[in-house]
Parts: sequence; C-alpha cells; structure tokens
Amino acid sequence: MENLPQDPMILLSYVNTELRDNCASLDDFCHLHNVDKAALMSKLKAAGFEYNAELKKFW
Repeated sequence: MENLPQDPMILLSYVNTELRDNCASLDDFCHLHNVDKAALMSKLKAAGFEYNAELKKFW
C-alpha cells in the first residue's frame, strides 16, 4: 500500500473516488493498484470506516 496515500482521510477520499470513477468493485480497485484487500480494509476500519459493497464505497 506504499503507492497509496498514508493519511486515512486522504486514503478514504482517494479510494472512494477511484471506486466511483474508475473501478467496478473493491476487488477491481485492489487489482488495479496492486493492494491487499484485507490490509486496505483493515487500515480504513482502524480509522472508523466500513466498506459497503451495495453502495460501493467506504463510509
């Protein structure tokens, strides 16, 4: 995840923007950015954010 923003709020914004504009799913985002899905979800969960697959965003 070193190629993604490290600040949780900036990471949240970046991931949600990518999910909205460029990726069909969280799996697609992780593949595109070569990111471990569990690590990404854990980092954002530690900041208080959960992934909603139906809405396709963290909140």
